Amino acid sequence: MQTILVTGGAGFIGSNLVHTLLQRGCRVINVDKLTYAGNLASLADLAGHPDYFFKQVDLVDTGRLASVFEEYRPAAVMHLAAESHVDRSIDAPGRFIQTNVVGTFELLQQSLAYWRSLPAAAASEPVGSPSQQQFRFLHVSTDEVYGALSANATGFSERTAYDPHSPYSASKAASDHLVRAWHHTYGLPVLLTNCSNNYGPYQFPEKLIPVVVLKCLRQEPIPVYGTGENVRDWLYVSDHVDALYTVLTKGRIGETYNIGGHCERKNIELVTILCRLMDEMHPSGLRTVTDFAGKALQSPLRSYEELITFVTDRPGHDQRYAIDASKLCKELGWFPKEDFESGLRKTVRWYLDHRDWWEAILKA
Repeated sequence: MQTILVTGGAGFIGSNLVHTLLQRGCRVINVDKLTYAGNLASLADLAGHPDYFFKQVDLVDTGRLASVFEEYRPAAVMHLAAESHVDRSIDAPGRFIQTNVVGTFELLQQSLAYWRSLPAAAASEPVGSPSQQQFRFLHVSTDEVYGALSANATGFSERTAYDPHSPYSASKAASDHLVRAWHHTYGLPVLLTNCSNNYGPYQFPEKLIPVVVLKCLRQEPIPVYGTGENVRDWLYVSDHVDALYTVLTKGRIGETYNIGGHCERKNIELVTILCRLMDEMHPSGLRTVTDFAGKALQSPLRSYEELITFVTDRPGHDQRYAIDASKLCKELGWFPKEDFESGLRKTVRWYLDHRDWWEAILKA
């Protein structure tokens, strides 16, 4: 049984990854600081699982982090812990530098010290005990480090130059560079991934897709930045975590693999599709409006599309992201299983069926 240390395992992608790793027979150590986006309710079904362990640790707490390595002796680290919301990075960039840059540095240092303490090869050790030869450090990053694409440009490849435009993407770019430096300077066996926009179960309600679903349910204005022409490449979260496991187990040390869903959509197109899915899966009926005299009236809402409201664009909003994932597909044989329609339908259904999960977050 392979022991894997996952950082940020109480987050959106992290919690999905933890479930997948356990299903694949791994022993999982979830290290999470539990900031606002970390939610143990996403892992409530794992209570009592014999191969799952949770440790609330800030990555900059080097003493506690070192003790986790010593106690559990992982064969791999999958580093997902990060501050990830662009709007929040604009308002509070220091938090992103501390978590994404300093946190990654401290994790690299502890991983390096631990890796150096391991035997060179597994042959002289008991079955299941890790070795330097087996150990991997997988760093999970974003396509936003590459900057923005013009309308007709080909997707970001692993050779695309970095050009981050927000405090969030700049902090992630810095962490990527640190990981590569620890490989080339110290020999730490690393792998890197850069992924397009994810969606699916357990995504924090501040992100676009859950925002649209929740605004529909509450019959509140659905905010769309600018004119909604910004383009993103979307990937269902279970496909992402499958790709991460593929890279961890099959990827070449020192390499970067881009992960994408081959599914570009304008924001306004995505919001419209979601509204129509909600029309089908949760018809709107009546809504409450206020007349000029301040009196509350019941008015028919023909479609949730009527709630779409264009708002002032955010600073530095990149026009288009798109991923060329051909290297991952050709070298490691990974392909997304969900298409956009099936993935969105599953996502909407999940939020409709798990009101207790997101209502608890909104009340906190």
